[in-house]
Amino acid sequence: MASAPAWLQKADVPFSLHAALKAVPRSRRKQSLNTPVLPASNRLRSSKDFARTTKAGHRVTTPSLVLYLLTHNDFADAPQFGLIVNKSIGGSVIRHRVARHLRHALRERISSFPKNTQIVVRVLKESKSYLVDLDEALIRAAKKVGA
Repeated sequence: MASAPAWLQKADVPFSLHAALKAVPRSRRKQSLNTPVLPASNRLRSSKDFARTTKAGHRVTTPSLVLYLLTHNDFADAPQFGLIVNKSIGGSVIRHRVARHLRHALRERISSFPKNTQIVVRVLKESKSYLVDLDEALIRAAKKVGA
């Protein structure tokens, strides 16, 4: 946006994208450390891990989610989580919103899981109560594993 004409009063100057960008701190990395995201050490990334967990893990089903939980001594020291959100849920924006909400919910529950655990959450259908279903699935999975 071009700069405001000189005849406008300072209070009447419209929002300037340039001024807003200058006001943003140069180091966003420091800011991102305080954001509530799932740490990299707690994320499942390889397709091999996803396949192993979904095929050999304990399965718990709720109306909108399927949760797979696998525990093994060879896994990383921290619990790891993976998400599978199918296209049947909706478009890209909706799928990413659902994944973001679930990642934030899982981040808050990391401490309740034992080390050496891999968990995959598969979203089956659109729902307004993913967090309720997630809590229900986690409780049932813990009972199934015996934790």
